[in-house]
Amino acid sequence: MATLFEAAGLAEKAPRPLADRLRPSSLEEVVGQEHLLGEHGILSRMVKAGRLGSVIFWGPPGTGKTTVARLLAELTDLHFEQLSAIQSGVADLRKVFEGARARRELGRGTLLFVDEIHRFNRSQQDSFLPYMEDGTVILVGATTENPSFELNSALLSRASVLTFKRLDEDGLKSLLARAEAHEGRKLPLTDDARAALIAMADGDGRAVITLAEDVWLAEASGAKMPLDREGLVALVQRRAPIYDKSQDGHYSLISALHKSVRGSDPDASLYWLARMLAGGEDPLYIARRLVRMAVEDIGLADPNALVQANAAKEVYDFLGSPEGELALAQATIYLALAPKSNAAYTAFGAATRAADEGGSLSPPKHILNAPTKLMKQEGYGSGYAYDHNEDEAFSGQNYFPDGMKRQSFYAPTSFGYERELKDRLERFTKLRAERGKHK
Repeated sequence: MATLFEAAGLAEKAPRPLADRLRPSSLEEVVGQEHLLGEHGILSRMVKAGRLGSVIFWGPPGTGKTTVARLLAELTDLHFEQLSAIQSGVADLRKVFEGARARRELGRGTLLFVDEIHRFNRSQQDSFLPYMEDGTVILVGATTENPSFELNSALLSRASVLTFKRLDEDGLKSLLARAEAHEGRKLPLTDDARAALIAMADGDGRAVITLAEDVWLAEASGAKMPLDREGLVALVQRRAPIYDKSQDGHYSLISALHKSVRGSDPDASLYWLARMLAGGEDPLYIARRLVRMAVEDIGLADPNALVQANAAKEVYDFLGSPEGELALAQATIYLALAPKSNAAYTAFGAATRAADEGGSLSPPKHILNAPTKLMKQEGYGSGYAYDHNEDEAFSGQNYFPDGMKRQSFYAPTSFGYERELKDRLERFTKLRAERGKHK
């Protein structure tokens, strides 16, 4: 007996999402991954040779990882199996491996595509190894996280890591054009709104098509068209930045901020600071990194840089967000424009290596205190020159361990305040030589 929905003609399946309907049917249709799929790309060479090896696809969402895996299986006549590490467990893996082994005995191989493979724990990742080694499965793992941090070294040693790039503006434009050709109509957007839609997609091909579909659905429901930028933002809202503060995005963006400050570019520094704050990064983590930049990359070229960085941390502690974020921005600008020197950072590293290599050498006796009679008899403190009583408050005596050749760790630059320190160091070196105290 027909249901009410069937009688009303409503039992038809809902149409597949536009992004799924536009999924490429050949490698040539995949956008933005020419370095892998072009004439000399590694995947193209594998397909031509008819020999596909296990690979890890690393890249942001919506760049074609799943689609390429499916197409590779078709082109190499492999059975395609797909799992999501979020939804699958040991029982699912065992079932797939048993099926692949049975299939192999009948002469057909299996391409196992595992989405979000980094979600599997270490023991689950290890379970792939014997099946990869004996050819039971060709593993294609997909991850948005850095494989170096998230995947076992044993797994990585058996698979090539291939990087999928976020789509650039031209790639997103070509997908929009493909969507319009499929629908047989233009998107009802002003030029500004179209540019905004591409920016909102943030390099994600699936997202740009989904956003376009939202616009057409709004048009069908009677929304006023064409949409301008403000109308588009109100309709689809803004996509959150692709940034996971606990994973690889966290390290990538703080690296970008640090290197922009080191490179004395306040504008780029402010951009990366804003990106991190917009992505939900802990402002106090950023404050700690600013302090690190002050001592590592500026040092004594501008001692006030450390004061500024510490002050920004205190201001944020006091004011909180969003007012305290301005203090972080001010410190970022100051650090970016400060004279740069890593001389102190380098000197400490060299001194640490010398300490590690030198063992437990004792200080020379003349700079040791002698609180007991026995220690005085042993020569502790004998011959010590009190620098304040010396000409220019400098004795030039040796402070390194006996038997250790004098070392030179600190080499100040000629930038900022360190120029003055360099002059002082050169003067002391000259005095030491003149007074014959160098050992």
